[in-house]
Amino acid sequence: MLNRIVAITAIILSLGGLGADTIAKRTNLGASLYLVNRDYVLSQDYVPEDLVRPKVRTQYGNITMRAEAAQALEELFKAAKEEHGYVLEAVSGYRSYAKQKAIYNRKIKNTGSVEKAQLLVAPPGSSEHQLGLAMDIGRKGGTGLNAGFGKTKEGKWVAENVHRFGYIIRYKAEWTHITGYAYEPWHIRYVGKEHAEQIYRRDVPLEIYLEALTEAMLNQSLLGGIQP
Repeated sequence: MLNRIVAITAIILSLGGLGADTIAKRTNLGASLYLVNRDYVLSQDYVPEDLVRPKVRTQYGNITMRAEAAQALEELFKAAKEEHGYVLEAVSGYRSYAKQKAIYNRKIKNTGSVEKAQLLVAPPGSSEHQLGLAMDIGRKGGTGLNAGFGKTKEGKWVAENVHRFGYIIRYKAEWTHITGYAYEPWHIRYVGKEHAEQIYRRDVPLEIYLEALTEAMLNQSLLGGIQP
């Protein structure tokens, strides 16, 4: 608990220059910091308006995501190739509510347990993929989405560099008690460069970061209401 408080306090201090209006806009639905998890869910009919197909190597299918995130993904893949010769592949981007529901139900059937399924797959409405800001990535010749990706040279580079392009590793093993999900080194989430840098430096999950933003916004609102 003490570490959590210290982390939140440090973030608030570092974000002192952001106004309450700015914070509110960046955390609204449609903005890059919008939180989606099992507590904050999207409606069945939510579809981002600016879905595009990123110009990157894909494993299969017509993979799309929001335009700003797609451009950043292209820059990320290009840097991996030019800096180290790593060939990354996009595996899964935007998913509709219906598609997520099908994946979730299949996982329940395969695991035989809702509890086990929820640790591995988000229930419909609670997936970041529906936001159009998340991408599952792999490497050329890889064997699919599994924890082993984090041990590969490509996976290690991704973990240490995605923040340069506005992305974060969303589900780390040590954050499971907060995020509710098992380790997913392949799942990256676009939040914008400024915030990705802060999250990477502080090494906190998005939930903690947004908690700090909310606290900062509340503090500014209260101070703004005090008259001399």
